[in-house]
Amino acid sequence: MLVDSHCHLEYKGLVENREAVLARARAAGIGAFLNISTRQSEWVQVVGTAAREPDVFASVGIHPHEADAHQDLGRAALLEATHHPKVIAIGETGLDYYYDKSDRDIQKSLFRMHIDVARETQLPLIIHTRDAEDDTHAILDEEMGKGAYPALIHCFTASAGFAEKVLALGLTISLSGIVTFKNAKDLQAIAKNIPDDRLLVETDSPFLAPVPHRGRVCEPGYVADTAAFVAGLRSVDVEHLAAVTTNNFFNLFKKARP
Repeated sequence: MLVDSHCHLEYKGLVENREAVLARARAAGIGAFLNISTRQSEWVQVVGTAAREPDVFASVGIHPHEADAHQDLGRAALLEATHHPKVIAIGETGLDYYYDKSDRDIQKSLFRMHIDVARETQLPLIIHTRDAEDDTHAILDEEMGKGAYPALIHCFTASAGFAEKVLALGLTISLSGIVTFKNAKDLQAIAKNIPDDRLLVETDSPFLAPVPHRGRVCEPGYVADTAAFVAGLRSVDVEHLAAVTTNNFFNLFKKARP
């Protein structure tokens, strides 16, 4: 069994044929899916899919690209959304200075609000960070000083130094299909050294299809290809990697346990 710890089942490319997409993934051995939200208007659909599908779970949160449009969201709305039994995570949230689609101060404020709700609920925080390593670490470190909260860096593409810093804070690192790309040598080196108990795999579908599916719409079933590649990097068999990452998923996302 494998888990796709980050997918967007409501996005174009998947939502039109969601039942078939999930069926293909289940046939490939994927036993659980975490359906991620990026804006408040998605929450009903994301949670609704999780409510209908026993092996699909949901997150609630605001992507940094959407921060400007949600600066008045308020922690009460986010906290209330976490009460649904299939909502097992907060996010995705974080900082994105590559595209800068939202004001950086508003991104930081919303990021801290998500952390606050994650601390209160102890639901894991799913973090997106791009070209914002210093500020991301500074906020995570400062907020961890106010009280511990579970968290992961999703679709990790940052530096080895940043990996060391977030691992030292107790975070988990999730690898997407990017790790299979030919030009991802630095990431592949990092992937070899992530501790066994801090590793997850994901697709971030419908984006970032791994080798050998480059150029296609990414599907949750393709997490099997990423897992096989990471297993090869770490010189373990894929069954071992599947067992480790599945165990890590349910240890981190405790609300998803049967």
